Amino acid sequence: MEAVAISVRGRYHHGDLRATLLATAMLMLEQGESFSLRAVARRAGVSPTAPYRHFADRAALESALAAEGFRDLKADLLQDRAMPTSVSDLAEFGVAYVDFALRRPSLFKLMFGSECDDANDDRVQAVAEIHELLAAAVIDVFPDANTPALATAGWGLVHGLACLQLDGKLPAGPPEQVADRVRASFAAIFSARPRSG
Repeated sequence: MEAVAISVRGRYHHGDLRATLLATAMLMLEQGESFSLRAVARRAGVSPTAPYRHFADRAALESALAAEGFRDLKADLLQDRAMPTSVSDLAEFGVAYVDFALRRPSLFKLMFGSECDDANDDRVQAVAEIHELLAAAVIDVFPDANTPALATAGWGLVHGLACLQLDGKLPAGPPEQVADRVRASFAAIFSARPRSG
């Protein structure tokens, strides 16, 4: 959301200070800048104390950024696709997940690099929506499976692939090559059968 700046006796008042601070902090994060509440305030053009009206400390700001990240991830997972009805559809969720991690690595690491702040209702809700989406995706493809366990396993698979890519443990390559690796991993896991006898 774009903030509206209103002049008040030579000072500027943001129409939505919280949104402005979050957008500024997100930009700083994704550009690799270290940030504090004061640095964000300075970049946003507000007083050094202004951020404290919305965020108690840097951890609270980071938690709000993580919530934004989870909402963005959910939007990416749902963009231009219906809910999965097959393993190959589930794999496309995985492709979108890994792609998000590779396009927005700083945000991805922030989202998963610290414990969820249970005091931040916004973040808790955003995380819950991701869990619900993954569970719904799994139950549509595997209606008779242990949904929570299979959703966790699927999440573990794509999250592991994302982290391995980010950490340079899997070969870097163009996006389509990475996507094919995700698809192949899903196909291997879900088509594998144990040796009989």
